[in-house]
Amino acid sequence: MYKQVTEKIKNIMKNSKIYIGMVIITGLIFGFLGGMLGVWWMIQYGGIENNVIGSVIQKKETVKLTEDSAIIDTVKKVQSAVVSITVKSEVQSFYGPSEQDSEGSGFIIDKNGLILTNKHVASSNTSSYIVTTYKGETYDAKLKATDPLNDLAILKIEAKDLPVLELGDSDDMQIGQRVIAIGNALGEFDNTVTTGVLSAKDRDITASSGNGSSSEELSGLLQTDAAINQGNSGGPLVNILGQVIGINTAAAQSAENLGFAIPSNMAKSAIASYQKSGKISRPMIGVRYISNSKEIAEQNSLPSSEGVIVYSGNQYLSAIISGSPADKIGLKQYDIIIQIDDKKINAENTLRKILLNYKVGDKIKIKYLRDGKEKTATLKLSEAN
Repeated sequence: MYKQVTEKIKNIMKNSKIYIGMVIITGLIFGFLGGMLGVWWMIQYGGIENNVIGSVIQKKETVKLTEDSAIIDTVKKVQSAVVSITVKSEVQSFYGPSEQDSEGSGFIIDKNGLILTNKHVASSNTSSYIVTTYKGETYDAKLKATDPLNDLAILKIEAKDLPVLELGDSDDMQIGQRVIAIGNALGEFDNTVTTGVLSAKDRDITASSGNGSSSEELSGLLQTDAAINQGNSGGPLVNILGQVIGINTAAAQSAENLGFAIPSNMAKSAIASYQKSGKISRPMIGVRYISNSKEIAEQNSLPSSEGVIVYSGNQYLSAIISGSPADKIGLKQYDIIIQIDDKKINAENTLRKILLNYKVGDKIKIKYLRDGKEKTATLKLSEAN
C-alpha cells in the first residue's frame, strides 16, 4: 500500500513538473511576443526608438553647444570694439592723379577714441582715414603715430565712452591654445570671425605689400591657423578670455591658414610710449641681423648657435646703420651678438624682446663674437627712425 501511494505521488510530481515547465515556456513565449508588440507599437507611434534617437541627438547638440559657447561668448564680448578702416589716398598714374581706396581693420584701445592698427594700413599723413564701428557709425580719423620697428600704427577719432579691448600677455600664451581672429575680411565682410590655435611663437618673416612694391622685416611674431584674409590686417587676435594677444598683420600667400600677428606685449610698449610722449619711440642698436640657429651654425662652422648674426642679406643695405651706436663701437658684418647686459640672446629671449625692456638713451653692455673670439662693448641706445 505504501509503495503504491509512493508511486502515485511520484507520478503526480512528474506530471506537475511537466505542467509547470509548460507554463513557464508558454509565459516566456507570450512575454516575448508581447514585448515585440510593444516595441512595434512604440516605433509606429513615435515611441521608444524615436525617443532614444532624439535623446542621443539632443545630447550631441548639448555637447556641441557647450564646446562652442565659450567662443560665442568671446565674440560677443569683443566684436563691439573692432572697427573697419577705409583709407583714401591720391595716386599718380599716366592719366594724372586719382583717388585709391584700401581697407583694413583695427580695434579700440581707449574709450576716448584711440585705435590700434597696422602701419601698412595707416602710415601716410597725406591719406584720409574713415573708421566704421560695429554699430555702423563712421568717423574721420587722424594718424597719430607709427612704430618704426613694428607694423603698428595709432589712429584717433573724436568719440567718447567707446568699448575697449584689453591687451593680454602674449608671452604667457601656449602653443595649441585656442585663438579667435576678427576683422574686415577682403574689405567687404566686416566683423568676420575665424578660429584656430596658436601654432608657433617668435617667427621671423619678410612681409610684402599686395603689389610687391614694398617689404618689411618682422620678427618675434605669433603664428596661427586662424584664417587671416586681406582686410583683416590690424584686427585683433584674441584668446578665449577675449584678451588681445596679437595684432593680425600678414598671411602666407602660398599656403592655407598660415597667418601671423604682432604679439600684444610689443603693442603694449608702443602704446605706453605714445601715451607718454605723443609718439612711438623705439631704442635701437643700429644693426640688421638674422637669428642664429643650430642649422646655420653647423653649415657655417660658427662657434655658437645662439645670438644674432649681424648681416644684411641685401647688397644695397649695409648691415651697420651709419652713425648708429653699433657703428660708433665698430661692430661689423658677421659679428655674432650673444648677450645684452646679463641676458643671453636665444630662441626664447630674442634681441627684439630684450630691447623692449630698455628706453632710448639707456646704456647697455653687449657681448659678441668675432672670428671666434669673445668681445664686449658699451653703447648708448639711440632712437629708431
